[in-house]
Amino acid sequence: MNRLGDTTSPYLLQHADNPVDWWPWSPEAFEEARRRGVPVLLSVGYSSCHWCHVMAHESFEDGATAGYLNEHFVSIKVDREERPDIDAVYMEAVQAATGQGGWPMTVFMTPDAEPFYFGTYFPPEPRHGMPSFPQVLEGVRTAWTDRREEVGEVARRIVRDLSERTLAVDTARTPAAEDLHAALLGLTREFDAVRGGFGGAPKFPPAMTLEFLLRHHVRTGSEAALEMASATGEAMARGGIYDQLGGGFARYAVDASWTVPHFEKMLYDNALLCRVYAHLWRATGSELARRVALQTADFMIHELRTAQGGFASALDADSDDGTGRHVEGAYYVWTPEQLREALGEEDAALAAHYFGVTEEGTFEEGASVLQLPDSEQLVDAAKLAAVRARLLGARERRHRPGRDDKVVAAWNGLAIAALAETGAYFDRPDLVQAATDAADLLVRTHMDWNGRLFRTSLDGVAGGHAGVLEDYADVAEGFLALSAVTGEGVWVDFAGLLLDTVLVHFTAEDGAFYDTADDAEALIRRPQDPTDNATPSGWTAAAGALLSYAAYTGSATHRQAAEKALGIAAVLGARAPRFISWGLAVAEALLDGPREVAVVGPADHPGTRALHRTALLGTAPGAVVAVGEPGSEEVPLLAGRGLVDDRPAAYVCRGFTCDAPTSDAGALAEKLG
Repeated sequence: MNRLGDTTSPYLLQHADNPVDWWPWSPEAFEEARRRGVPVLLSVGYSSCHWCHVMAHESFEDGATAGYLNEHFVSIKVDREERPDIDAVYMEAVQAATGQGGWPMTVFMTPDAEPFYFGTYFPPEPRHGMPSFPQVLEGVRTAWTDRREEVGEVARRIVRDLSERTLAVDTARTPAAEDLHAALLGLTREFDAVRGGFGGAPKFPPAMTLEFLLRHHVRTGSEAALEMASATGEAMARGGIYDQLGGGFARYAVDASWTVPHFEKMLYDNALLCRVYAHLWRATGSELARRVALQTADFMIHELRTAQGGFASALDADSDDGTGRHVEGAYYVWTPEQLREALGEEDAALAAHYFGVTEEGTFEEGASVLQLPDSEQLVDAAKLAAVRARLLGARERRHRPGRDDKVVAAWNGLAIAALAETGAYFDRPDLVQAATDAADLLVRTHMDWNGRLFRTSLDGVAGGHAGVLEDYADVAEGFLALSAVTGEGVWVDFAGLLLDTVLVHFTAEDGAFYDTADDAEALIRRPQDPTDNATPSGWTAAAGALLSYAAYTGSATHRQAAEKALGIAAVLGARAPRFISWGLAVAEALLDGPREVAVVGPADHPGTRALHRTALLGTAPGAVVAVGEPGSEEVPLLAGRGLVDDRPAAYVCRGFTCDAPTSDAGALAEKLG
């Protein structure tokens, strides 16, 4: 009996009609394996994962394969986005055993959840040196039946090896200027000066690295840092990884030149990139950065916003190509003939030249991914806008990619921060309202009265899975950014409630962080990973939110927790800067203060609005901004601040020193640049 029909995960629901007798992760599933004396198959994936869909179609929808699984295994299906703790623990085992990882993740375990054999995607027949999935199943069943003691010893050894892994962090040492300079040199060595970005293919959008580079440039004046950030931002914006019609970024590029993307679009990528392009505009005034920030924000609103005001997790890479086949990229790519059908000969020729569509194609079967290959060409802006609108209309008539509607707390926290700041910078109150609506949903649906979070919701109903560290940290970050823009102190209060939970339930005695709470479900290992991946690690995100909250409130406890946590950036910054970039960005804020800006004045006074906008546009790393009426104590940073000569005023403090208040927006800008 397939038991996935009552789950709230869109990924699990995709498998609810499989002939496999799937179980969700539960004690009952492991008890069933013990009762039957069979091993457990753990299959982990997510709804927009291309190869997850492929393996599902080839193997899990196949009656013979399903029959074999049902007879000899208990099969458990997990959504990695819903249970990142399970994914992290077993991915660590997969990577330790095979040297690589990925999704779908395939793990065979004892009924005590101890892993003994691993892999990722397995084809239905032997291919490219890989055994077929049926061969793997037969091999595991034979080993389990004939060599049970040996299998058990392997599993126990793997668990023992994992449990003995320790993370040495000197929490007494915070990153110094020389550590951040060493990290910059490391990034310089990895920088692709020809095509932008870091490393080779595949190339992932390095949003957190760009944030570090922008902050480092402001603090030190490093032109190299700004050049790497600007060049990478422009290369991605002109490449195929960016949707030149509808806005928004794909997950990564399969090549080194940003030409061909893996077409799935994730909320977290777009939230992080929207924010960093807004910050790139703030630092440089780049019109391209402005356009990309706004188009990416609009993409999130139009394509990912749910009826409840939150943001859905992802759009699939695959869609129906019009013939009934689900094909990767079918929604996004164009042939010259398709351009002619949509635009006519003359406009199709313009579009082909402008977007780099060729007869040979840049993708598959003669199709091209739209790019902006020629930065020097001059095109009539009105004509181009009309062509883009017609192409977008034609694309809307294609079969749309599927959407994973679940709302993930952490990723919505990232979206709240991005939309609030982008809306404030570019006078888009609708974006600020969207950020507020998402924050309201998180408070109403994901958060309880004790400051505990549920990780996911679907259709306004919370799932049953506890929030992990990144949920608390990213939601707190989003709330603090929203407070800075709106002046509503309640968001600082909510952030404090979440960060107090971090201090009580996620913090080790030495100041390091765990990814799961001390009262969360016990797995074979309590996950603890400080390195950034597609998103900031919970560890570094918590350090950033704690540091900002301390600046708003003056809390020494929260600042000390942030400083201890940042010891990991001192350890890893020079060795692996791309994988600790958010920690480096937070360290830049720590070295700069961060600066604390309190703007006091009547909300409807032009002087208040000018000072507030100037404060938000300041580039000082990690600066916090509070705005309120005279006498307001809604945010502790505002306490005791008043008007100056009956005029709105801004107070800037740094460390334990405050400048004289000013009513001059120009003078304030000089203090924050």
